Amino acid sequence: MNLPNTLTLARIFLVPLLVVVLLTRFEGQLILGVPKEVIGAAIFGLAALTDWLDGFLARRRRQVTALGQLMDPLADKLLITAAFISLVQMGLAPAWMVAVILGRELGVTVLRSLVHSRGVTIPASGLGKMKMVSQVVAILLLMLSNRVWLFQVLGLIALWAVLATALWSAADYYRRYSRVLSSANVANFEQARRRAEESRRAGVG
Repeated sequence: MNLPNTLTLARIFLVPLLVVVLLTRFEGQLILGVPKEVIGAAIFGLAALTDWLDGFLARRRRQVTALGQLMDPLADKLLITAAFISLVQMGLAPAWMVAVILGRELGVTVLRSLVHSRGVTIPASGLGKMKMVSQVVAILLLMLSNRVWLFQVLGLIALWAVLATALWSAADYYRRYSRVLSSANVANFEQARRRAEESRRAGVG
């Protein structure tokens, strides 16, 4: 296993640690004298950093693998889902907004799987990358909002930005999916027509 894939695997292992830190009731809400929200934010920040680092190293070292392409989006979704659900449980994020955001992730994953089954890959768009950045910012701000009141306001603003970019990027992804599906149907029709024509000619001959 190469270094980029190891970083991706490390991100997956950080997910349960993040949930335990955020949702466990510690005496005084402190872990070794440090507020648990600060430790949770540090764990999440480290995990988010590995998301950028593993992709950077994979491209720089030319170590892009099928395993990495499979694990990387899975690790991202596990991290974001765990963080958002923990924030809802802590009363720091509206449940309906998180439900819409996570529902979008599920829907896009289904579309991506359908496209992949046809042997086609739709690359991530700039909107998707913008959504990921806004998610990281919103989650970090909301995690620390109990310590800094201003972070609560900024975190909710960032969460609205996440919701907007999530819906916008989902619509863009569906548009590109429909285009790929239409192209595939046309190609299949042309292939079937050519086979029928060849069969007809063979019968005549």
